[in-house]
Amino acid sequence: MSLWSAQEAAAATGGRVTGDWQVSGVSIDTRTLQRGDLFVALRAARDGHEFVAQALAKGAAAALVSHVPEGVGGDAPLLIVEDVQAGLEALGRAGRARSRAKVVAVTGSVGKTSTKEMLRDVLRHQGRTHAAEASYNNHWGVPLTLARMPVDTQFAVIEIGMNHPGEIAPLARMARPHVAVITTVAAAHLEAFEDIEGIAREKASIFEGLEPGGVAVINADIATAPILRAEAVRHAARILSFGTARGAHHRLLNVELHDRVTVGHARAWRSPLVYKVGVPGRHFAMNALAVLAVVQVLGCDRAVAMADLAGWAPPAGRGTREELVLDLASDGMSIDLIDDAFNANPTSMAAALEVLAAAQPRDGVGRVARGRRIAILGDMLELGADEVAMHAGLADLPYMAQIDEIHCVGPRMRALWEVLSEGRQGRWAATAEDLAAQAHRLIDAGDVVLVKGSKGSRVSLVVEALRRAGRVAEEG
Repeated sequence: MSLWSAQEAAAATGGRVTGDWQVSGVSIDTRTLQRGDLFVALRAARDGHEFVAQALAKGAAAALVSHVPEGVGGDAPLLIVEDVQAGLEALGRAGRARSRAKVVAVTGSVGKTSTKEMLRDVLRHQGRTHAAEASYNNHWGVPLTLARMPVDTQFAVIEIGMNHPGEIAPLARMARPHVAVITTVAAAHLEAFEDIEGIAREKASIFEGLEPGGVAVINADIATAPILRAEAVRHAARILSFGTARGAHHRLLNVELHDRVTVGHARAWRSPLVYKVGVPGRHFAMNALAVLAVVQVLGCDRAVAMADLAGWAPPAGRGTREELVLDLASDGMSIDLIDDAFNANPTSMAAALEVLAAAQPRDGVGRVARGRRIAILGDMLELGADEVAMHAGLADLPYMAQIDEIHCVGPRMRALWEVLSEGRQGRWAATAEDLAAQAHRLIDAGDVVLVKGSKGSRVSLVVEALRRAGRVAEEG
């Protein structure tokens, strides 16, 4: 199925085409490029023009470039523009303009990718749904998602992120959502802002992109909710709130954390709701409530959405849970791994530790004989001047009482390690590589092991080491 013809792409970007071609997808990476894609030669760590010949040889139907690259013939299928990033943005705006889809945009300091994935799973059974891949939420990720949107899409879910002030509003205006969701506001990327109120104002700028008649969905529980609401009043025709607060339109009354699932008891205005999420975590129950609010706004079938939430699991590195078998010859010789190694700040760290505290280890199967709850925690990055206190403050979380052993990675997380009680204080390592080399000695059959840290802490190396120490159990 054609996504863009040469003529359509040229009209969208104001560019010049060579050849008469059609593309079925859009790619910025030759490693994941599919035959028939339009390869976009962005400048990142390297200039994408260096890879155009490789992309065409691999089956790209055309390439978006600012000049004919070296080693590429003059008759090659190209879309030539003045600036490739601007060309991608123009293609994204055109993709949005021609679509009749109902568009949902999601941002938040914590939970935006998981919420986006929940919405993708819930909406795909309600109509043809298109959503951002992975966490494609920045200045190239948003236009790329829009440029990839098929013409017949009925629902689109766009994730919008930020690292610095002024990033969200232009992306929101490009996405032009009918519904904009803010999952929460927390101390993430704080070093780029004066205070958390500044983060709230940046998140609230997503409402600047709302279509006429658009709806704002906001978290009612956070201290900065008045900032979000004030901005929503300026741009939204309607505001829905979710949370445990008494005035929340979708109000969470109670959460039951089980070993493998979460059950939420809530009220959607006057309608009682009991719903299940297929993974443990209070934060997942809260995000699911936001999803159900969006479902209501879009006029979709809530019962079908709730059934889908019951089977939902988070994307890799964001709280996924898997069994790793340590010894195939013996029953029960395995650990449960909670892989949450993609991102971290104090709010998401607290949520992950609560999940670990509720997990049920297995006794009588390993060397230790008693199953343990083990946390392996990497640095939380971009927290600003108070980062040391924020790391040390994790020791005061109530869930720490249920965690048997805590290993720490990185110079910032040493602040936590130094204040841990002797019984819970595991090992500290300066780098993830150092701890990964010891990982197999930190675990035993029956343990539940959480690995969490910011992506830049590279604590995912410990996850990889644990997987090498065992093997993923086959389901079913």
